[in-house]
Amino acid sequence: MALDSQEKKTIIEKFQTHEGDTGSPEVQVAMLSKRISDLTAHLKLHPRDFHSRRGLYKLIGQRNGLLKYLRDKDIGRYRTLIEDLGIRPLK
Repeated sequence: MALDSQEKKTIIEKFQTHEGDTGSPEVQVAMLSKRISDLTAHLKLHPRDFHSRRGLYKLIGQRNGLLKYLRDKDIGRYRTLIEDLGIRPLK
């Protein structure tokens, strides 16, 4: 379930805005998206795992908050990010 260090490093390298960046909204959203996709796959195998489902909903809420922040701060970065991740259609 948890991301291993190699997966984290790959995600950070792909979405960082500058060298050494690990906390920008882009990196955080990408990490949350990976965890969300992993949990979604888990729930397809275990549909009655309600504790994990609650955790999934919390992760989705966190990601939505970060995306809202990024959308309000810089719409260009927001659009680039959602296109790269393929998480929602552009409006």
